[in-house]
Amino acid sequence: MNLMYYLGVKLTKNIGDGALKALIKTKSGVGNVELLDVPEPQCTESGVKIEIKWAGICGTDLHIYYDLFRNVPPVTLCHEFSGIVTEVGTQVSKVKPGDRVVVLGSTMVRCGTCEHCKTGEYIFCATRMGMGHGGNGGFTRYVVVREDMVYKLADNVTLEIGALAEPFACAVHAIEDTTKINVGDIVYLSGPGPIGLLCLALLRAHGCKVIIAGTDQDQLRLEIAKELGADVIVNVSKENPVDVVNRETKDQGADVVIECSGAEPSIATCLQVVKKLGKYIQLGIAGKKVSLDYDTLFYKQIQIYGSNSHNYRSWERVMRIFEQGKVDLNPVITHKMPLSKWREAFDLCEAKTCSKVLLYYDE
Repeated sequence: MNLMYYLGVKLTKNIGDGALKALIKTKSGVGNVELLDVPEPQCTESGVKIEIKWAGICGTDLHIYYDLFRNVPPVTLCHEFSGIVTEVGTQVSKVKPGDRVVVLGSTMVRCGTCEHCKTGEYIFCATRMGMGHGGNGGFTRYVVVREDMVYKLADNVTLEIGALAEPFACAVHAIEDTTKINVGDIVYLSGPGPIGLLCLALLRAHGCKVIIAGTDQDQLRLEIAKELGADVIVNVSKENPVDVVNRETKDQGADVVIECSGAEPSIATCLQVVKKLGKYIQLGIAGKKVSLDYDTLFYKQIQIYGSNSHNYRSWERVMRIFEQGKVDLNPVITHKMPLSKWREAFDLCEAKTCSKVLLYYDE
């Protein structure tokens, strides 16, 4: 059977009993996203069937809507979700019906034999495709996945927080895996979107002083940053972030800068405010060529790190952080909406009048 056919949605006009609603990218091009009827997936001998309770909207879903991110239509969107196991195959032993779980959807397709797969850096596997763009994702009622993709949630972790596992893994990878960040470091964090706010929560747990920057459009998100414990809030539409950083660091610059927006002006500012011998972490995706003062790397001798998604280590750490309950992520979730209102939810995300939006399945 053709792999793409197996992974994607088989669109049928007359499905009959057992039909589910799913939010599908039906074909290439801008838009072409519809809530349609699809057959209920059947559990396989090695599969785990999960009833989805909460599914988060990611910027990637918006990029797929505008056809700015690789996708293989027809395909059900969403790679951030939590749910309850309803059925397992005869070869499954790690989980059972009734378990509350999250899914590492990024590993839906990977070779398993290349250097990157063997070291847990599956994101760089040349054949990798994830749920929501290369295979059916979570904007529906049920999914069936491999056992190794499933992580059980501790009893003290809500399913809503569980739905943040994937974006939180991105933040954990950036803050915990790329370089060492120390207690007492002054960190300049640019871009208060969901990923930026999750990074903020981790940095506060580290005991860092955090200066977080956004624009007029980020007003709600900057308020959430204040609730999460940001030390200094900078609205770059109204004040010069360089002046703020100089004031807060006695003209030394930030020990660490973390760029989460991908916007060219933000990148330029981050290079300007990082101190000599400081650390720069690029987490936001620019999506286009960016002009910068390259000599800054030389004159400041900056250490520059890229942080792309996550790996197995970061997912294991997410599960431990969740279980220990020492990082409060609840303020990051601002909206819970039915799947039938997906268009309104997407509009909220585009307008930045929300942080993380969770969708739930409604008949």
